[in-house]
Amino acid sequence: MRLKSYVYILLTDTGTLFTKSIKKYTKAPYNHASISFDAELTELYSFGRKNPNNPINGGFVKEDIFTGTYSKYPETTCVIYKLEVSKRDIEKMKRVLNIFKKNQKKFLYNLIGVLGVSLNEPVEFSNSYFCSQFVAEVLHRSGIKLWDKLPALITPDDFRQNEQLVFVYEGKLFDYGHLRKT
Repeated sequence: MRLKSYVYILLTDTGTLFTKSIKKYTKAPYNHASISFDAELTELYSFGRKNPNNPINGGFVKEDIFTGTYSKYPETTCVIYKLEVSKRDIEKMKRVLNIFKKNQKKFLYNLIGVLGVSLNEPVEFSNSYFCSQFVAEVLHRSGIKLWDKLPALITPDDFRQNEQLVFVYEGKLFDYGHLRKT
């Protein structure tokens, strides 16, 4: 009997000024995407704030719900989805992630790419991603095709609308029952 493997997609809204601005334009309930390899969200990755106190300095981050940016925003709302994948898919995704981990100082937040999405024009720079582009890129490079468009055009709401993802939880992030401090 094969045990099922899953990757988890966390979409969040912290309620910050930046996220409120994005929401005004997108009309979508969530504006940040992260990827995790466990239901407890202990191994959680994205492109976002490198320092919880500095919204300007962004890039590749291993997010920590209890000590990172989310700890500053206890009212954060979220939705969590899971995607069934093979063990081999997980290995491929972790290999892709290792490239990001080894070179994390070289990666920047692709703010111009966020504007490109609004114009339906992909704006891609070497070593530069926004959150949903990064999550889509990890999946794409691992051979998982969820859309017929480039990762540079994927929004957090594209994950929410994707029928291949299975709903797990929606509500306040800190009320999610699987969270545990590591």
